[in-house]
Amino acid sequence: MFSFKNDYSEGAHINILQKLIDTNLIQQHGYGEDDYSIQAKDLLCQKLNKPDASIFFLSAGTQSNLIVIASLLRIHEAVISAKTGHIYANETGAIEATGHRIITIETDNGKLNPAQIEKVLVEYTLRPHVVKPRMVYISNSTEIGTIYSKSELEELSTYCKANSLLLYLDGARLGHALMACNNDLKISDIANFTDVFYIGGTKNGALFGEAVVFNNPILAEDFDFILKQKGALLAKGRTLGIQFYELFHNDLYFELASHANQLAQKIANAFEDCGYSFLTRSPTNQIFPILPHKFISQLRINYDFYNWKSIDDNHDSVRIITSWATPLNVVDEFIFDIKQLDSNL
Repeated sequence: MFSFKNDYSEGAHINILQKLIDTNLIQQHGYGEDDYSIQAKDLLCQKLNKPDASIFFLSAGTQSNLIVIASLLRIHEAVISAKTGHIYANETGAIEATGHRIITIETDNGKLNPAQIEKVLVEYTLRPHVVKPRMVYISNSTEIGTIYSKSELEELSTYCKANSLLLYLDGARLGHALMACNNDLKISDIANFTDVFYIGGTKNGALFGEAVVFNNPILAEDFDFILKQKGALLAKGRTLGIQFYELFHNDLYFELASHANQLAQKIANAFEDCGYSFLTRSPTNQIFPILPHKFISQLRINYDFYNWKSIDDNHDSVRIITSWATPLNVVDEFIFDIKQLDSNL
């Protein structure tokens, strides 16, 4: 049984594990003041072309979203998100538990645009009886595998600045977005067009960890206090710094994302060759083919994946995800089985 359920089923890339072993007995300062974390932050600032960016390493995506959003919003302020957004759909009400409402927008592609946000701002004007929209939360890639173009993100950034909205980007799968075949964004563009974003390591070769980047250092004032108070400041912060240095000093981060994307697209092409459509056509490592129930049942004999959405009485959309470690031979076997099953239906 091979799992296509997520991109964090495996441990970590061997380079990271080896570096952790090689440095294991070298004493370092704690709480992110170690040499490795400092080197990793300097390296990321260079990659982002943001020498004054404030960077913090956290252990997980939900933790990053929770602490960033709670730290930047006042008690009466709210965050705007697509209804498919991770903070709304998959984080157990973490943001609401801090007292901040999530205002959701229905989208067909997982992305937000200024026209949609404008409708929210018009709706929430009855001061002081409604919450105040203050932040826009987006993901790249989105939870359904779509990506923002440079023009889309720039337009969104311009709109947010003009309307005193903070723009926060969830980058759990940022590497996959940046390495998509039709992407025209660079990681430095992300830094230019957002107020805060994070670079996801957990879903792209790290053992665990995310790098939260404040492009405006003023927003990061006292964030270290908040990290400590929320239990997110690791004593052994070196374990995070080492991982991000290894991922970025030779562009391993982008190589791993490219591998996952290429294999996902190979599978997508096989489904398309058999005549199947998709919930959304994703250029990243998540694909969402729409399949008959009988076909899904047969595939499940040897492969694991999520049923994503019911389409009708006979069809569901499933989610297939490849990772940095997915073997090519397994993908080839999967494609062979897809074509065999299709021919027998």
